[in-house]
Amino acid sequence: MQELDYLREQGVSEELLQRVAAFRDMYPVNEEARHRLLTPAMPFYGKEILEMAIAGLLEGENLLLTGPKATGKNVLAENLAYIFRRPAYNVSFHVNTNSGDLIGTDTFSGNEVRLRKGIIYNCAEQGGFGVLDEINMAKNDAVSVLHATLDYRRSIDVPGYDKIDLHPAARFIGTMNYGYAGTKELNEALVSRFLVIDMPPQTQESLDFIFDKMFPDIRPEAREQFIGLFLDLQLKALNSEITTKALDLRGLLSAVRIVRTGLSPWQAVRMGVVNKTFDVFEKEIVEDVVNTRIPKDWTREAVYA
Repeated sequence: MQELDYLREQGVSEELLQRVAAFRDMYPVNEEARHRLLTPAMPFYGKEILEMAIAGLLEGENLLLTGPKATGKNVLAENLAYIFRRPAYNVSFHVNTNSGDLIGTDTFSGNEVRLRKGIIYNCAEQGGFGVLDEINMAKNDAVSVLHATLDYRRSIDVPGYDKIDLHPAARFIGTMNYGYAGTKELNEALVSRFLVIDMPPQTQESLDFIFDKMFPDIRPEAREQFIGLFLDLQLKALNSEITTKALDLRGLLSAVRIVRTGLSPWQAVRMGVVNKTFDVFEKEIVEDVVNTRIPKDWTREAVYA
């Protein structure tokens, strides 16, 4: 499994990786679900987190990834689907998500009423990894669907149709941020159906790993400044000097990527980081941090060798 060498580089247990290989062999992906296999946009770094997550999934558990913004919750979920070679089914919860979106709804086809399967139904049937994004935004109607699905029963009752049992490879990974508008406290019954992993903030080490994998030709001094910029913003966010709006790792990586087109690094960072906040005073603070790290006269040649 050469594609998992990035896990070996981090020292992830070889025994766990062998069990992952056996899992892959035991549960091949159906042809109709192959289009849902994915390759993550960036690798996840963190030996301890990876080992906890892999061990839980191997034993049939579901995971709940918690923590503030930019800790890599969705990146980890994508990496886990890739590691186990399972089709990924993403549900982004919002106030209008209901049980019909998850299980399915009646539709008229071929002169008869049929069930148009929902995303959770398809995930259960195909043995996919269901990513339940922002699960703490889900309404009670939607959450109630998940109770039997996530516990030892591993089944879904489809009103008016029949009960379906989850494929033995099916797993669910919930993610949640604290304090976002529209979020609420998860009830104990739902939390008890997950193993919970509290995601740590990014570190110099984790960002070095990500930049090495995504931008192997970046100049060392440029990499140092981009990583330093993110860590500076993260510290200010942790100290409540700014909100987390500008603390956007995806945005920073996108900025570094578009510098390849010839756009100046400072302009790219404005698009990827500075302009993510709309408060004038906060934007000034973020710009000051950027100015200490990314000179306005930098060009593409200053970033890429």
